[in-house]
Amino acid sequence: MDEKYPFYIKSPMILLGLILTAFILSELQDILIPLSLAVLISMILNPLVNKLQNWGFPNLLSIFIAMLIGTIAFLGILYFLSTQINSFSDDLPELKKKFAELSTYVHKSLHDKFGISMQRQDQWMQEFQTDVKPLIGKLMGSMLGTLAITILLPVYTSLLLFYKKLILNFLFEVFEESKAGSISDVLHKTKVAVQNYMIGLLIEGVIVATLNTIALLVLGVKYAILLGVIGAIVNVLPFIGGVLAIIFPVIIATITKDGIQTQILIIASYMIIQFIDNHILIPFIVSSKVKINALLSIVVVLFGGALWGIAGMFLAIPFVGVLKIIFDRIEELKPYGKLLGDEIPVYHKGQVLKRRLKKIISKK
Repeated sequence: MDEKYPFYIKSPMILLGLILTAFILSELQDILIPLSLAVLISMILNPLVNKLQNWGFPNLLSIFIAMLIGTIAFLGILYFLSTQINSFSDDLPELKKKFAELSTYVHKSLHDKFGISMQRQDQWMQEFQTDVKPLIGKLMGSMLGTLAITILLPVYTSLLLFYKKLILNFLFEVFEESKAGSISDVLHKTKVAVQNYMIGLLIEGVIVATLNTIALLVLGVKYAILLGVIGAIVNVLPFIGGVLAIIFPVIIATITKDGIQTQILIIASYMIIQFIDNHILIPFIVSSKVKINALLSIVVVLFGGALWGIAGMFLAIPFVGVLKIIFDRIEELKPYGKLLGDEIPVYHKGQVLKRRLKKIISKK
């Protein structure tokens, strides 16, 4: 095939295929996002379903119990967050009052110290509100999409668990019998990779939330637990998430405390936590679980965000992990699997060829 189709013909075809794939994924995101999340959740719940079946529970009852446990865990997290939000909402009138006082002080300082007129400041605020409105609309649309996903997820997950054997039989029957061993190996390693990734992501989130909360408690910032957990959640977003995680506690400290010492300490603490997360937790706990190198981890997360938003960022690494497992077992695609992996060779092939040429020349 390499001789029949030269590189300058193959490369545009590959590029066109990638563009077409990205377009299809973007256009069908309302269908594919909940389905992809359901596949992920069903793979996590599958060991529990199998264990319940081994204990003698019928298939439908095993699925129901697993889904019930998963739902209770999800609702428990929501309840914890809601209790923290309630304590925040109780103080909201006082926070609004202090924020108004702070806003008036900032307006007056800009006018007195920098000579910026009130009319100019009002114009800036109007322009800011005009720019923010589309973002709010997009956020509302994302929330509605999240509601649709919440409704579809249990249905998709239950059906995937119920029709698991049918789907597996299809995958085995669609390929030749001689490849049954390879297919079984790919399916097993895919399941393990996704499960390990989710465990790694959970561990990373708990550690980041704990570090955030401890830092805010030590600094005496109000709503430390809520802000620490929110910081860990938005941390899923690369670059932007780290900025948002810092902005929220800085705003609360500015409203509730005098001076700027606390704000500076918050920024310093969160920068240290971000360094630990980016250089220790993500490379060695999250990405290493699916054997994807750090560079590709960042790139695929950004691509996932461009295609499917927050859900795409969350699904990007397990999706690429599955691709790597498949690439590693197809001879023609092994170079792509190596590119995605985290194993760095001692020498690249160019260096090896140079060494061989030097030896040949020295012998002559």
